[in-house]
Amino acid sequence: MSFSRRTLLKASAATAVFGGVSAPYVARAQAAEFSYKFANNLPESHPFVARAREMAAAIKTETNGRFDLQVFPNSQLGSDTDMLSQVRSGGIEFFTLSGLILATLVPAASINGIGFAFPDYPTVWKAMDGDLGAYVRGEINKAGLEVMDKIWDNGFRQTTSSTKPINGPDDFKGFKIRVPVSPLWTSMFKAFDASPASINFAEVYSALQTKIVEGQENPLALISTAKLYEVQKYCSLTNHMWDGFWFLMNRRAWAALPDDIKTIVAKNVNAAAVKEREDTEKLNITVRQELAGKGLTFNQPEVGPFRDKLRAAGFYNEWKGKYGDKAWDLLEKSVGKLS
Repeated sequence: MSFSRRTLLKASAATAVFGGVSAPYVARAQAAEFSYKFANNLPESHPFVARAREMAAAIKTETNGRFDLQVFPNSQLGSDTDMLSQVRSGGIEFFTLSGLILATLVPAASINGIGFAFPDYPTVWKAMDGDLGAYVRGEINKAGLEVMDKIWDNGFRQTTSSTKPINGPDDFKGFKIRVPVSPLWTSMFKAFDASPASINFAEVYSALQTKIVEGQENPLALISTAKLYEVQKYCSLTNHMWDGFWFLMNRRAWAALPDDIKTIVAKNVNAAAVKEREDTEKLNITVRQELAGKGLTFNQPEVGPFRDKLRAAGFYNEWKGKYGDKAWDLLEKSVGKLS
């Protein structure tokens, strides 16, 4: 399946209406034994949501209607911090969350977002499907949550602004930028002498529109689907962080499922994650032209000066101390020397 903006919107709309081709027939054949909610913060038009609905329909079919996964995108069930609380309490059974925000509960979960660490996707998947990802999943388990093996892709993050392009680290000085509710983001942008403001994603558009902040940072696909180009003028391709979504599960809800249903759910969730990775990478490549056509002005700064600034400010050593030698060694095993 390949995604353009137009086909993506059509597919999402069709899936939302029909819920998967076979779902109505399954529903008549047998009432669901388990009806679980899956919440996320992505807009309906994002490939993530299309794959999630496709995944939910496949699970329902393969379990003969025993398991019904209801998808709630676009922060319908609350902000990221609200939904994290709900998945811990059992109000939501399944939830996908950026590791950088999950770090408020699981500090090690933000390690994939270390500034300017990952140069490309092959390096990302080597780390996150390998030893580094396994380490983070172990830390998530220790915090009382279950987590699927495959992390979903949010993409490399870029910087947008309503006032000026970011050509080098000095352009961040005094820059009012929205960041997610995460210590790592705040720490990194403070190292650049910026003025970061932690704001949940559901409030980002209005914060930009009302000039509470002058800029934000997100992958291109999300900048497009959330229509942030309407309230921003410049997009600097900083590639400063790679961000992904861990698929989290309430432990009691997961334990309540029979083994055969667990196997089907896990298989389909992990397969959907891999497909969504391909979709998001392709969409992030093609969406630049679309965004330029809608008024965003692009520039491509050099990465080296940003990394040098972080090193000089002690950012890498600070976070190495916070994560510990084991986690940091696993990161540098994948990306090379940072500190």
